[in-house]
This record gives sequence, C-alpha cells and structure tokens, in this order.
Amino acid sequence: MAAATKTKIVLHCLEKSRAQRTVWLLEELNIDYELKTYKRVNRLAPSELKEVHPTGKSPIITVQAEGEAEPLVLAESGLITEYLVDHFGPHLTPTRYQNGKEGQVQGETEEWMRYRYYMHSSEGSLMAFLTIGIVLDVIRSGAPFFIKPITNAIARNIESFFLNPTLESHYGFLETQIKTAPNGGGYLCGSKLTAADIMEEFPLEFAKTRPGFTEQSYPQLWAYVNRLEATESYKRAIQKITDAEGKNKASL
Repeated sequence: MAAATKTKIVLHCLEKSRAQRTVWLLEELNIDYELKTYKRVNRLAPSELKEVHPTGKSPIITVQAEGEAEPLVLAESGLITEYLVDHFGPHLTPTRYQNGKEGQVQGETEEWMRYRYYMHSSEGSLMAFLTIGIVLDVIRSGAPFFIKPITNAIARNIESFFLNPTLESHYGFLETQIKTAPNGGGYLCGSKLTAADIMEEFPLEFAKTRPGFTEQSYPQLWAYVNRLEATESYKRAIQKITDAEGKNKASL
C-alpha cells in the first residue's frame, strides 16, 4: 500500500455534485487531501475546471507522489475510486478468489463479483436513468408556455412507459440484493463497507429526492442508505462539504 503521507492529493469538487462520494472515500481512507470547490454557473460546471481536465467535469483529483515532477490527473468517479482504493484502501475491496480457486475462471467470490458490478452500475445504470428524470424536469420548466402542453405530455409518456418502470426495476433489484447479501448482509457486498457502497450511495441519496423511491416501497434499501449516511466518515465528508460551500444536497 502506498505511503499516503508522501502523496499530495487534491480533489476538485463542484458544488452539489458526484464529487461528494469522493470526499467520503477520502475521509474513509483517512488520508490527507486538499479540497478545492467550484461554484456552478447556470447549473453547469465553470470553465475553470477545464484547466484541470479537458472535460471540465467533477470530480477530478490530482495525485502527486514524492519525487514526481507532475501530478497524475484523474477524472470519472469509478476510476478515481479504484485508483485510490488500489493504493490506499485495499480493505475496501472484498477478497477476489475463493480458497483454492485463485486465478481460475469462475473462481471469484460472490462478494467480489458484486463489488465489480456495483463499481460500474452506479453510474452506468442507476444514475444515468435518474439523470433522464432531471432532463425531463428541465424540459417541463423551460418550455415556452404555449408549447408546455406538448412538452409536458411527452415528458409524462417517457416517464410512464420507460423511466418509471426502469427505475422500479432497479430499486426492486437493489432491495433484493440487500436482503440476500453474503455473510449476514448489511451492505451490498456482504457484512462490511466497500468502495462499491460508497459509489452506490450517491445515486440512492439523490433518488430519495425523486418520486418513486420511498421507505414504504423499499424498506431494506431505504434502511441501507440511512446506514451508509450514519457512518462517521460520511458525516465528516458532509460537514467538510458544507463548510466549504454551504448547504449540501445531492445533485448532478
């Protein structure tokens, strides 16, 4: 594992963004880092972020090891999470192989397969569909009044026939996954917190603000999110974000 004390880490954090979970990860890893925050401009990231990475998105981290002339610049939540965990937090990854099946096809543990799935699905599936909901909200609110009946009807049809059933399917799957988690459960991959939980918390926190995801419909999943938000590292992360940018709320 890398020596965190000899590595300079800077997290470039857009307000009310996915960077929240990277702050949480860094707090969970208990390593030193610098937090640079950026204000949104008309809901979007400011141009200053493009000076750090060409995409201008958040989160972005720079990692500079002792003796290196230039920092490594990383974008995308999944890549950032995997890189930090590889070097500073292997305890946040489940054991990969079953005993006696090291390196074999289908030799992986259920915990590790779940881990790999959720490292990708949180952004590739759940958050993508939640984002569609935000786009539909913008279409509703931003359309000129004389065409609002048309745009509202289009948005309702997309929600009724595609978006809502898709989100219900995802929530139902996650509810079952929590119920059937290995080793007594509690978390997505088993009885211990992993980086996959940190990745999945943000879209689920955001889902709490949207129609369709309720404690009554998904009690196990709702309790799981509350359990994540009760961890000390999560609380420290939210406090750090709040101190830096004011009231915190999960957003795009």
